[in-house]
Amino acid sequence: MKHIKFYRAFIGLFTLMTLSFIAFGFTNKFGLDGYEIYLNNKLILKQYVNQPVSLRVLQLNNANEGDELRIKYTHCQTKGPGTGRSLTLQDEKGNTLKKWTFADASDFNMTVPVKELLQLEKKNLNHELSLHYTSRERPNGEMLAMLR
Repeated sequence: MKHIKFYRAFIGLFTLMTLSFIAFGFTNKFGLDGYEIYLNNKLILKQYVNQPVSLRVLQLNNANEGDELRIKYTHCQTKGPGTGRSLTLQDEKGNTLKKWTFADASDFNMTVPVKELLQLEKKNLNHELSLHYTSRERPNGEMLAMLR
């Protein structure tokens, strides 16, 4: 009798372990979305979306009008660039001041002329400006950085 109960418990435990392996063995590996921002070819900001907003500040004081800001956003589940990508510059009320859209491609890079950012900063001196990313994979968007 004790032998039969032990056998049933062993079979039950083995079944549970097997089902757990099957259920969790084939799921996607979860991670964090991350992005890098380059001024020309120099990395100036690298973040993961769970880091505090206070660390996400872009200072374009030393940038020239001929420079380019290049953003590389990587989605955690696809490990690639998003689709339907866009960058927007917004004020503190969420009003969109400028929107840049980018083609679906295998290229991660989204390039914005610094000249446009500097002009928008000058026009909106009394406003806090922030750069936001949206895509089909991240429809609610992500605030990338504040401009200072």
